[in-house]
Parts: sequence; C-alpha cells; structure tokens
Amino acid sequence: MNSVRTQGPQPRELIRRMREYHPPLGDRSGLRLDFNENTLACSPRVLEVLGQISRAELTMYPEREPAERLIADHLKLKPAQVLLTNGVDEAIHVLCQTYLGAGDEVLLPVPTYSMYAVYASGTDAKLVEVQTDADFRFPLEALLAKITPATKVIAIANPNSPTGQVVQRDDILRVVEAAPQAVVLVDEAYFHFYGQTVIDLVGRVPNVIVMRTFSKAYGLAGLRLGVLAADEEQMRWMRRVISPYSVNSLALACLPAAIGDQAYIDWYADDVLAARGEFTAALDRMDVRYWPSEANFVLTHIGPSHAEFCRAMRERGVLVRDRSADPGCDGCVRITIGTRKHMQRGVLAMEECLREIEWMGDAE
Repeated sequence: MNSVRTQGPQPRELIRRMREYHPPLGDRSGLRLDFNENTLACSPRVLEVLGQISRAELTMYPEREPAERLIADHLKLKPAQVLLTNGVDEAIHVLCQTYLGAGDEVLLPVPTYSMYAVYASGTDAKLVEVQTDADFRFPLEALLAKITPATKVIAIANPNSPTGQVVQRDDILRVVEAAPQAVVLVDEAYFHFYGQTVIDLVGRVPNVIVMRTFSKAYGLAGLRLGVLAADEEQMRWMRRVISPYSVNSLALACLPAAIGDQAYIDWYADDVLAARGEFTAALDRMDVRYWPSEANFVLTHIGPSHAEFCRAMRERGVLVRDRSADPGCDGCVRITIGTRKHMQRGVLAMEECLREIEWMGDAE
C-alpha cells in the first residue's frame, strides 16, 4: 500500500462556512457565575429518583411520550403540542433543519444567544442580524423593516441573553402578525425569573413556537432537557426531523420530580430575585455600569480591563463570562445571579478585583 498520505474525505462547503462555537468550559471549580446555571442544586426529589434507577432500566431505549404528556399538562397544552429535546440546543437545531433552506432568511436581533446563528449557519439560509441600540432595547421597528417574503425564522429570546432585556407582548404580536410566513421562536429559557410568557398563543397562532429549558431554574443542565411548544401542524414536521431517542432515560425519569417540586423552584427563583436586587445595589455602590435585567444574570460594563477582571475573579474562585466579542458588547462581562449567599461572595471578590486591577470606571 502506498505510504504517501492522501487527502481524506472533505466536508460540504456549507459546513466549512458554518459558525463555530467553543464554550469556555475547562476547569469550572469554584463559584459558577458564568453560564446562568442554577448555582446551588436541583430539587432533592430529583436526586431521590436518580438513586432509584436500576441497571436494567438503562438497557432500554428511552420513551419520551409519557413525559411529554406530563409536561403538556404542566404547561396547559395538548401532548401533540409539545416536544421534549436534548436541551434547547437540539430544539434550535431541529427548528432550523425543519424550516430553513436555500433562499430563506433568518432574522436575529443581536446580541443574543449564540446558538441561533450557529445552527442557522448550518443551513443554506441567509442570516440577517439587526443590531440593538446602546441600551440593548429590542429593535422592533428596525426588525419589522427587515422582514421579507424570504423570512422563515425569527428568534426572540425573552429575556434576552446576554443583556437581560425583555420584549413586551404587544411587540412580539406585531412581529408575529408582520411575518405570517415565518416561524417566530420565543425562547423563554429564563421564564422563572421573569414570569411573563406567550405560551398561551401556542395552538391559537400557528407561527408561534415557544421554547423552555430545564437547565436554568430547575438545575438540570447536566441532564440536557428542553421543550418546544408549537401548533400541532408545525410539531408534526419537527417530529419528523428529531431523533426518536435523543432525550436520555435519566432526564425523562427525573422530569416528573423536577416539575412536581414547585415549592423548590419558587424558593430558588425568589432567592435569585432578592440576590439580583442586592447585587445591582452593590454595583451602584462600586459605580459599575450595568443594564437592568429580568433574568438570572446581569450584564456589566468593565471596559478595556474586561479580560484582566475575569482573570482576577477566576483566581479568587469566582467564574464570570466575558461577552466582549458579542455585537455591541465591547468591554462587557456577564455575571450570573445565584443565591443570596453566593452573590455576597461574588460581591466581595468583585470589590477586591476592581482594586487589584486599579479599575477607573467607565472613564478608564
């Protein structure tokens, strides 16, 4: 056999052009204020379920339908209107594969969650981004002006990440009405910290799709579990795209316990909201600029010292997320809001870091 190495199989040109996403995970020991996760723990009921799962149960393929009936009842929807997914990332991937093709357009207000653009770039569709203003307010009029007959997907994170800003219901309805040919995805990943929803539109308005996750308030990021809610006709096509076994048995087994412990979720969300108020008050005292947030995180403006600040925080065992590479976010650092106890530790570390780097405020 010829020992000269030849060029191996090559990916499609589309994949060569596809956007890459490299989560800065690595060593995450310490206080996790970087990925908007639950910073404490999931419900103790979930751990009880995990401890009862037998070895024999793991030999079987997972069956998502019983859990979908349960979550449908929890969301006051029909089982045919919900689809459990392997985290919301799979949900976005399924949506893009279902609705996007050559000549189509995806409309995104930016900055926003990175995976919309990543999965959209894995199709032949064109990505159209609409930049927010300096206050990161939802660019309603500019977005409406970009809608064309080719617009097939519009993604709205509400609250938005990394900014924490929200979109009013009337503004969402204006987008929905202006683009009846397009799927309008309303990503409600941070619903438990905001409390407002448009899930009541599912089944009444055919182009509205709502997405939720169990990675945030529920504290199940490691189990990878999300849910799509959509009109039955739209759901029929997305079920055709998704893998029948993509949601693992452990996640499905834990779902009833997670949604059944509403008292735990209410306690955690309330503690986070109280912590958010205390944390923003501390930011005011430190004269750190930030944007009002309706989620479990706050976007701060550190300025040119953003990378140095993140490093200094890590050295003190507190992880935060540098968002300077996001559109319009130069110098910004996003800080997850955890429990009050966790945020008290975060504030102390932040005060020390700002002194260490000799931070001069926005005038730096």
